[in-house]
Amino acid sequence: MSAASFLWVAVGGALGSVARYWLAILVAGLTGPYFPWGTLLINVLGSFLIGWFGAWTGANGSVVVSPDIRVFVMVGICGGFTTFSSFSLQTLELLSAGEVVWAACYVLGSVALCLLGVWAGVTLAR
Repeated sequence: MSAASFLWVAVGGALGSVARYWLAILVAGLTGPYFPWGTLLINVLGSFLIGWFGAWTGANGSVVVSPDIRVFVMVGICGGFTTFSSFSLQTLELLSAGEVVWAACYVLGSVALCLLGVWAGVTLAR
């Protein structure tokens, strides 16, 4: 990767993070704090965006863009907005490759290990 690619990721990540923060506050203001509707919406939107843009600009896509633009959108913006989009895309890629068992392991392992990780972090902080 070039230095420019890292800059594109940083700029996209900043934009995605600000968008995530803004949307989470907006949705919480509309729906209240009792269920994380904002996070759910962010994860779904981010997953849609990375899937759409990845297919649209990929090897079999209808639009050709530079690798830096793909990195800016897919790693930077989508990564800053939600890493769940990357998780979703990688799971779909495993399923598309016929790797159903690996996809299931990835989904179950991610959820279980991330819950364990957050529990461990909270436990250590207390």
